[in-house]
Amino acid sequence: MNLKDRLNLPSSQEIAYVLKHLPRKEKIIFLSLAIICAGSILLFLWQTNDKISVTMPDTGGTLEEGVIGTPRFINPLLAVSDADRDMTALIYSGLMRPDNKSGLEMDFAEKYEISNDGLEYTFTLKQNLVWHDGKPITSDDIIFTVQQAKDPVLKSNKRAGWEGVTTEKIDDRTVKFILEKPYTPFLENTTMGILPSHLWKEASSEMMGFSDLNTNPVGSGPYQISSMSRDSSGIISSATLTANKKFALGRPNIDKIIVRFYSSEEKLLTAYKTGEVDGISAVTPQSLEEIKRSGSNIKIFSLPRIFGIFFNKNNAKIFAQKEVREALETATDKKKIIDEALKGFGTRLDYPIPPGTIGTLPGENSAFSETASVDDAKKLLEKNGWKMGSDGVYEKKISRNETYRLSFSISTSNVPELKSAAELIKSMWGKIGARVEVMVFEIGDLNQNIIRPRKYDALLFGEVVGRDPDPFVFWHSSQRNDPGLNIAMYTNITADKLLEKARTISDEERRKEIYEQFQEEVKKDTPAVFLYSPYFIYIIPDSLGGVEKLESITIPSERFAQAHKWYLDTKKVWKIFVKKEN
Repeated sequence: MNLKDRLNLPSSQEIAYVLKHLPRKEKIIFLSLAIICAGSILLFLWQTNDKISVTMPDTGGTLEEGVIGTPRFINPLLAVSDADRDMTALIYSGLMRPDNKSGLEMDFAEKYEISNDGLEYTFTLKQNLVWHDGKPITSDDIIFTVQQAKDPVLKSNKRAGWEGVTTEKIDDRTVKFILEKPYTPFLENTTMGILPSHLWKEASSEMMGFSDLNTNPVGSGPYQISSMSRDSSGIISSATLTANKKFALGRPNIDKIIVRFYSSEEKLLTAYKTGEVDGISAVTPQSLEEIKRSGSNIKIFSLPRIFGIFFNKNNAKIFAQKEVREALETATDKKKIIDEALKGFGTRLDYPIPPGTIGTLPGENSAFSETASVDDAKKLLEKNGWKMGSDGVYEKKISRNETYRLSFSISTSNVPELKSAAELIKSMWGKIGARVEVMVFEIGDLNQNIIRPRKYDALLFGEVVGRDPDPFVFWHSSQRNDPGLNIAMYTNITADKLLEKARTISDEERRKEIYEQFQEEVKKDTPAVFLYSPYFIYIIPDSLGGVEKLESITIPSERFAQAHKWYLDTKKVWKIFVKKEN
């Protein structure tokens, strides 16, 4: 006997017969009660479902983001601009990946082991990893990429981290890195994007920079390029990326990300105001008030970067005079630079390691007042033989036939805050009898033609220190020449030894002590005037979910490290199935 018979419920024919013969008034009452009953049941079911279910990310949607610049090297070994690095972060994967919480998680890697002496790192790859073109990923790809990074001909900015590291293939899924000596931050190296050797192996190091693969990349990251748009000049204007369903960490939630490229901040801001893009990054503080709009979410991060004026004694002999460097430091009102050039979006710096990282030293309690710093700077110069010339510029007679003049140039990029800071510094230093010329370059031109060949007197620039500060590449004397990043051309045997030692120590407290000693040594020599550590401003739509977990980044492109977890659409899932969904 079925449930209907047990309950003695009427059949549909019986119900229809009764309704047909009911008087009109009773029929209306009956139908009204039926509707109320049905509505109550639906409301009960809806409330019950709401209590036993949770909102979860769903797949779908398109996110459009605007970026300043044009990608030329979508290649983890050659990326130099923010546009390059943003695209590389979306398209490539490494053995490890930033977790946006100041740590790392496994990407390609299924597991890794570190030997007791800290000299061997053995990685095992996950099974069934594939490139965007469907070819399998093996340990050969890892070894190839590391060899290319180390090649001095390629001049990759990843080279310093891999010097002295050899690779050994155990099998197709296992690779071993062997270090000459312990290097505590080594795991950071393994976030480097890996190249597909089956596509790149025919390109020599000399020709890698000219390969079409730099603008038509094949990677293994969360997104892959489906199309590129170019303007009438052939310059890339946008890139459409689609979700990689076979990504090592799972299919990304957002189906499509469109990255649009703009030649200037002005054009980027216009695109955001008109709704052409949903999100923009690297927004200057000067523009923030101007572009606020409803439906936007503003995220601000403190980046582990140092910005300062780096002196090149090889190009401008006056910087070999220590009193000159010290006088310029004394005359610099850092608070004014932060307030006016950054609108307060930055932290004052006095040392080469920024706040929030190992070994940070407290800065000065406050900036010198402008009058006191100008007077003190002049006294320092005059005490060391400098005299004011007839044209208001300090001079110093070095020998019978040689006289130094306090006249030099500052090179910097066309980023608004850097241009503003350079002009402020020019004014400050002008008050102590220095004649300063500000030279502004497009970022690509600055990198290739000014910084790499070290053709500058003084350089206003920034250095990315990273999660685990290893200042070696920025301050060790071996890194003075390209591709090293010792842009102050700094040489100090004591500092070198401290940097070398810090790399080998795993004890954090001991490393902290060494980095403090190193910074005091640098401060004593004044090879640069440290200015500030900037904040990074990122504007995204309120509808974008998953970004609440974005807590920490070391470089702007790292905002995409967990982009596979972002979402625009949601769905309701019963709580008992949540674990299965994850």
